[in-house]
Amino acid sequence: MNVQQKSFYLSPEAIKDFKPAGQKPAHPNDLAKPLRTNMQKYNMFVPEQLAGRTFPVACVALEITQRCNLDCTLCYLSDLAEAVKDVPLFELERRIEMIHAHYGDNTNIQITGGDPTLRSIPDLVKIVKLIKSRNMRSALFTNGIKASREMLEAMSEAGLNDVVFHVDLTQERKGFQNEKALNEIRLEYINRAEGLPLRVMFNTTVFENNFNEIPMLVSFFADNADKIDLTSFQLQADTGRGVLRERNEQLITQESVMQQLREGTGLDLNYDFPLIGHSDCNKYTSIMVSGKSRTVLFDDRAFFNRLFDMLAKVGDNWAEPNIVIRKAMLKSVTSPALLWGGMKFWLKKAWALKTGLIRGNGLHRLNLFIHNFMDAEKLECERCETCVFMVATADGPLSMCVHNAKRDQMISQPVRDNSGKVLWNPLPEELHHKNLPIKKLKGILRRQEDFKRQRRT
Repeated sequence: MNVQQKSFYLSPEAIKDFKPAGQKPAHPNDLAKPLRTNMQKYNMFVPEQLAGRTFPVACVALEITQRCNLDCTLCYLSDLAEAVKDVPLFELERRIEMIHAHYGDNTNIQITGGDPTLRSIPDLVKIVKLIKSRNMRSALFTNGIKASREMLEAMSEAGLNDVVFHVDLTQERKGFQNEKALNEIRLEYINRAEGLPLRVMFNTTVFENNFNEIPMLVSFFADNADKIDLTSFQLQADTGRGVLRERNEQLITQESVMQQLREGTGLDLNYDFPLIGHSDCNKYTSIMVSGKSRTVLFDDRAFFNRLFDMLAKVGDNWAEPNIVIRKAMLKSVTSPALLWGGMKFWLKKAWALKTGLIRGNGLHRLNLFIHNFMDAEKLECERCETCVFMVATADGPLSMCVHNAKRDQMISQPVRDNSGKVLWNPLPEELHHKNLPIKKLKGILRRQEDFKRQRRT
């Protein structure tokens, strides 16, 4: 593949030639090698880097439908989304097996779309069971509208690990004028999942109309850290679709969003450690909360470098904090330096949280992510090659940003057997968005058609 370097964007030809990783892994005995090699290529495999060291990939999106019951102003879906058929179960099973072949046990799989809750509950249960049967983790990514308690209970019983609710102003939910008002919906979703063995997470798209509300929002998440495990702030990106396009770069940057999170938590958050993939793509940190008391988690670089290095050699499910903490304690016993460092660390945290702990509040952790997706026409080679967020395509995992840049092509691709026979065709060739009824249009196309109808009447 002839690609340009970091300071330049991939050409349309280079994007077209940027292929999925294939149906079988290149290094079956060292699944982290491809990511680690690319990290080393760009001098990013430093002691603080977890990608390629503690995991071969951060997560893989399994898009089970392109349909959605919202029409977000910053939607990444194709104009053809509503016309594309849902991926059949036999093909989803094949892709799940392909994900396991590439990344192994404990891989985090995002059951997503579109909105996956538009599939039937039996389908969703079957998908979760297929993932669990291969010893991988599953997360339901949804706007929550159809994610009923019945659905969450059924999926949880089948082995679902996480539920991730996407709620923000870009969805234009009727009757909600700001993010503070949307907290009513967030609380409803939290209550819907309460009591189930699920980690609850929230996604928020950051754009000009909600940027100033980020401090309020992260404070809300921290106040509910006993029920919320993670919150992700996803910076506006121009995917070539949707009503809104380029972000206001003077207002919205990784640094400006980090500053908003510092203001909202009241903490001097450091996003330089640990690293998860490319620093221009992902920023990550965690805080510890006890009642109204809060403190940063990763503020002892030397201690965590030793700890991560030791645990990476053992290997385990890093998505389960209890497992990691238990293993860390066991390992500390065999390492005096690590044991002493751990004792100092926890004493420091207990002191910082003393008010909340004395008042009998529990100790909780809230993970804070910032995801900086690339514009479809501004893909950097370096970031694409070191991507830790993949999509399961018919031909193997592919970087999410690359997938979005050529989404029409990827979602309309027929699935064939080894002889070339078509097993499933998601979109007949004669069907084009120009022929679609208005109910199947999205974004700009839908608004254009609405405008034409209004003029005719």
